[in-house]
Amino acid sequence: MLVLGTQTMRLEEELDGWLGAAGLTKSPDVRAVIAPHAGYSYSGRCAAYAFGNIDPTNISRVFLLGPSHHYYTPKCALTKATVYRTPIGDLPVDQEAIEELSATGKFEFMDLSVDEAEHSMEMHLPYLSKVFQGHTVKVVPILVGALSSQSEAMYGQLLSKYVDDPSNFFSVSSDFCHWGSRFSYSYYDKKHGAIHKSIEALDRMGMEIIETGDPVAFKQYLQEYENTICGRHPISVFLHMLKHCSTKIKIGFVRYEQSSQCKSMRDSSVSYASAAAKVDASGEEENKD
Repeated sequence: MLVLGTQTMRLEEELDGWLGAAGLTKSPDVRAVIAPHAGYSYSGRCAAYAFGNIDPTNISRVFLLGPSHHYYTPKCALTKATVYRTPIGDLPVDQEAIEELSATGKFEFMDLSVDEAEHSMEMHLPYLSKVFQGHTVKVVPILVGALSSQSEAMYGQLLSKYVDDPSNFFSVSSDFCHWGSRFSYSYYDKKHGAIHKSIEALDRMGMEIIETGDPVAFKQYLQEYENTICGRHPISVFLHMLKHCSTKIKIGFVRYEQSSQCKSMRDSSVSYASAAAKVDASGEEENKD
């Protein structure tokens, strides 16, 4: 028990430190984040630049969209759990939302063993617990499988209505380029100089396309460069959600890091990027005319 208490304190101190160092102003206009899901020693600092934007005051429900790393499904899957436990605090699952989504007939349920083995949403939970301390919030975890383009569009359209309710928030889980022989991916454009510079240029190209909000352009980018963005399906679903909702929301990336700098073809790295999706005031004005 004492060990657990020490671990909890250490985790809280780490998260507080990263959030403080990011120095972000919380904004009620931020309605979603894209954040990495690697171990905190690798991506914890980068993730703070996403979660540090969240103003928890009026949010009562967080939809979690995470890729499936170990379990194959061509669909999206819902959790059977009633609560997600973290060392910092428990996050109850919104059973009403789960039932509503299940009633569409478009979702499957994942076994608890699948749920427990998947880290893509798990790594977002302590940050959410931290940001929402003192506030009542429920989570709606959605495991996003290996979706076709048509399925990405369908799920995006289905979930888009939730974006228009400002009490809902979306946490989209993704790491970026997994580079090196162990990932079977070694794209290198020498015009950028060092390998790590080429990786960054490739990632930033993808990030800029995501910022346009165009799911078709993002799909074309993935087909052309085959960048190993593990959360490509959750991101694509999210882009379709923004396309179909009434609220004008703009994505902006705020942080980019790499686990290490690749300098030779024997090296490997994983990239991390954090973004905040905000209500676009200029778009709101345009809609009034």
